[in-house]
Amino acid sequence: MPRGRSSFTKRQKEQSRQQKQRDKAERRVQRKQDKPEGESLHEMDELRQAAEAQAAMFHVGYEPPAHDEASEKKPNE
Repeated sequence: MPRGRSSFTKRQKEQSRQQKQRDKAERRVQRKQDKPEGESLHEMDELRQAAEAQAAMFHVGYEPPAHDEASEKKPNE
């Protein structure tokens, strides 16, 4: 029994769609395997260094108060 033209076209489209899904899943798995695990730690270090540099820019000339034991004592002691 021969199939109609539209049935053949639909079948071809569906096969193409399924193949694209398989290819995409394969690429996703490949990317996951290729990605080094330490990369996220490296990015965090870079962000931390940038944050420290920026904090240093905003605290130019700022010195925290000196640590004084007398100021820590309670007044009624």
